[in-house]
Amino acid sequence: MPRIRTWPTSAEPGFLGSVAFKAGMTHVTMVDDSESPSKGTEVARSVTVLEVPKVYIYGVRFYNKKYLYTQPAAEAYDATLAKRLGINKQPGSVEALKQRLSEFMDASALAFVDPSNLGIGNRKLMRMELQVGGKDTAEKLAFIEKHLGKEIKAADVAVPGDYIDVIGITTGKGWAGVIKRFGVAKQGRKNTNKVRHLGVLGPWHPSKVMFTVPHSGHMGYNYRTERNKRILKVGAEKDAASINTKGGFMNYGVVKNDFIIVDGSVPGPVKRMLRFRKALRNSAPKKEPQVTYVSLASKQGA
Repeated sequence: MPRIRTWPTSAEPGFLGSVAFKAGMTHVTMVDDSESPSKGTEVARSVTVLEVPKVYIYGVRFYNKKYLYTQPAAEAYDATLAKRLGINKQPGSVEALKQRLSEFMDASALAFVDPSNLGIGNRKLMRMELQVGGKDTAEKLAFIEKHLGKEIKAADVAVPGDYIDVIGITTGKGWAGVIKRFGVAKQGRKNTNKVRHLGVLGPWHPSKVMFTVPHSGHMGYNYRTERNKRILKVGAEKDAASINTKGGFMNYGVVKNDFIIVDGSVPGPVKRMLRFRKALRNSAPKKEPQVTYVSLASKQGA
């Protein structure tokens, strides 16, 4: 599960991120609303379809500042969902913690994901923390309390035209040589007995191999953040059939839940869990895109 190390801030109450699973890629046509020469005309764009699983808010966590860092200070749970997660410790009461609100400096939502109906073979409930927007701790708590014990939908987090950062683990490629891993030029046929290797490891002095010298090694399976991915479409569970390609997405199947279509590609293979947040660094004007066509052609090959 990828971590979100930094969250954006917002004075408006609302969830600042959620989770999705990569279903696959297709293409759409849309009216170009940028300032490019093709402005106002229909253009084709490669897009990624992300399926949003069932996400439930099961608790709230409060934070205090100790020394230089913020640390968890107290938690409160929804009793029904906490039992489903196997949390046996006595949960704090939201009403009791409201009396101590002045002690806390921040609050966040505790959520879990149920991927059992995605068709990817994973049935394990996965817990995580979601930050929410608000002017102060009281406003954040009021928003979380309103959603406590309930399922949150894709439309509660994502808005067409908005920009998000997608955090994920890239596709692992195993052990790779320097040609594939670093793009080193191949040796000439008459130079040495080898072709796909490094020509020299370094000079006489310094008389050691520097860390900057390309070597064979592990490639891929890295934590990566793709910034400023534009949301082109947000759909509910009842609209899932409108974006399923003929024969389903390669190595994934069909989308059954809420979904998000984002412009471009995102890290990782299909079926991999991704987390997204509101864009941390973006100043582009938010316009609702006009998607005119979504390709449903088979991706299974000839």
